[in-house]
Amino acid sequence: MGRNPLTLSRWVLRWLVVGLICGLFAGIYWNVLEWLTHGLRQFEGPSLMVVMPLAGLLSGLVLHFLGNPGEIALIVDNIHFQGGRLDASKNLSMLMSSLLSIAAGGSAGPEAPLVQVTGSFGTWAADRLKLQGEDLRSLSLAGMAAGFTALFGAPLGGAIFALEILHHQHVLEYYEALMPAIVASCASYLVFALITHLGIAPTWEFPQYHINNIDDFALAVFYGAIGAALGWLFIALFRGCDRLLSRIPGPVYVQTTVTGLGLGTMAWLFPLTRYFGHEELNQVIHADTAAWALLALAAAKMATISLTVTGGWRGGFIIPLFFTGACVGKAIALIVPGVHPALAMLCTMAALNASVTRTPVSTTLLLAKLAAVSPFTPILFASLIGFFLAPKSPLIRSQLKAQPHTVAE
Repeated sequence: MGRNPLTLSRWVLRWLVVGLICGLFAGIYWNVLEWLTHGLRQFEGPSLMVVMPLAGLLSGLVLHFLGNPGEIALIVDNIHFQGGRLDASKNLSMLMSSLLSIAAGGSAGPEAPLVQVTGSFGTWAADRLKLQGEDLRSLSLAGMAAGFTALFGAPLGGAIFALEILHHQHVLEYYEALMPAIVASCASYLVFALITHLGIAPTWEFPQYHINNIDDFALAVFYGAIGAALGWLFIALFRGCDRLLSRIPGPVYVQTTVTGLGLGTMAWLFPLTRYFGHEELNQVIHADTAAWALLALAAAKMATISLTVTGGWRGGFIIPLFFTGACVGKAIALIVPGVHPALAMLCTMAALNASVTRTPVSTTLLLAKLAAVSPFTPILFASLIGFFLAPKSPLIRSQLKAQPHTVAE
């Protein structure tokens, strides 16, 4: 950054403080979410037809009276065109609505709310320090990375994600923010792990995988193409749900209530579609499930992710997409003799997520950490294939914007 040692030390201290505070917030948020989820998880079967519409109504009322905080596309927009300034004015709405949505069983995870709130804290801290320009943007990105890292327990992956989600056309533009993001991520990771005891051990228990021969890379490319095809299907389904639900008249709480009814119905028919997949994915890995049932579950999960996010329920779709890819990958391993299930699942997971979010590098790093996979080069191959074969128009439309006057979709 061209700073002298004394100035650099002062900056490192700032990044550390932002990371520590973001990690503390993330730990508190996670514990509250766990407490709420424990209370609501006991409802099953037909009772979900009442519980989830009620949760949707409450979440919608929060949005109606406290304001709609927007989705990840708004964050990308603000980083690009608002000088990196993330608005904290609707954080209370984001926190309350996301806790209700996720704890009740929506198919979206807490990464998007955490990134929004911690990123806006970075902006707030920059304002207190009277920072401008790239310095302000870097602190906002550091806060985003800290929030993302807390959930996934992967400091390097979280830091890369904060830049990569802006899309490859802008990564070099924000390369100066990489070191702040890494420092804040490491600090956040330590605090979050201390509070929650998460992120130390692997999250998912995949069968042990070792590269056996060069053919594994050809298989990785094949799985990458399958994951990219799933990405195309998911984006089409997502946009179809968005068009359908946007036709529901009335205030936002009408839409969120109808969405809750749809999600409750799906959770009754496909119990594993309820929640964002953090714990449910291990059931997919270990359960003795037929291939056709896994494919049906993957289709249902894509539908519930789309319904959740487009229906006004808060949350992100990275872990839910991982869950979907794991279902399809395991189905392939059951159908094709001799295929290693871990390779099939991990590569399909990576390619699907990279195709939808346009984050092939951070996706690889995240999966390597979450699944404790050391030979992650085949996963990188699959991620890149998913990225290169992704639709020209991404799900997060603002990733490709070149002009600030373009209106977000």
